[in-house]
Amino acid sequence: MYWNDDESDRGLPVPDDVVDLRFAIDCRRIPVDHAYALSRALQDACPWIADEASIAVHTIHVAGSQNGWQRPARSADAYLMVSRRTKLAIRAPKHRVDALRRELEGRTLEVAGCRLSIGEGKIRRLSADPALLARYVASEGHSTEADFLAWVARELSRMGIRARKALCGMEATLAAPTGSLPTRSLLLAALSPEESVRLQELGLGPNRQMGCGIFIPHKGVEAVLRPGG
Repeated sequence: MYWNDDESDRGLPVPDDVVDLRFAIDCRRIPVDHAYALSRALQDACPWIADEASIAVHTIHVAGSQNGWQRPARSADAYLMVSRRTKLAIRAPKHRVDALRRELEGRTLEVAGCRLSIGEGKIRRLSADPALLARYVASEGHSTEADFLAWVARELSRMGIRARKALCGMEATLAAPTGSLPTRSLLLAALSPEESVRLQELGLGPNRQMGCGIFIPHKGVEAVLRPGG
C-alpha cells in the first residue's frame, strides 16, 4: 500500500472526449461472472468493437443487498438479480457514441443464456474526483501484492500520474476462453483533477472490454476491501 498525504486543487472542467454511455436495460438476472459473456455478446452485436482499443465495457454491478437479498459468492451457477435501475455502461470516445446508440438501442442480447434487452443510452461525463476505484485490474504475472503495486506505480508513471495513495482490495478470477483471469481491485486516492480524468480515459492494463482497468469515482475505502458483483 502507498499512502502519502498530498492535497491538490479541484475545479478542472472535465472534457467530454471520452464518456460513459449508460443504457437502460431489461434483464431479470445475469451470472455473477459475466465479463467475458457480456463482452462477446456486445461484439456479436457490434463487430467493430473488438478492434476498438478505446472501448471499455463496465461489468454490470448491483447493490449488495436488496430486500434482504445478498450478493452471491462467485461460482459458475451464481446469478445477480438485476433491477430496473441497473445500467449497462460502455466507456467510449465521444465520436463512437452515435454508432453505439444506433447499433445497440432496441437490441436484445443473450449473455450466458440470459436475455438482456437494451434501451436508451445516455451520456455521463467522467469526473475529476481525487479517489478512483477499479473493481478489477488484470494481475496475471504479479504473484504478490507488492509486485502488483510496483507494476501499478510504473504504469501510472508512464501515463504521467503519480502514485500517492494506492490500496489493493480483493482478488477475483474472471472466466475467459483461455482459462481463469486473475484480477485485483484497486483504489487510488489523492489524484489531481488532470490525473483523475487521464486515468479514467486511458484505463490500466489489459482486458478493458471485460471490465478490467476501468476506474470510477469512489467516496470511501470500504468497497475495495469487499468482493464486487
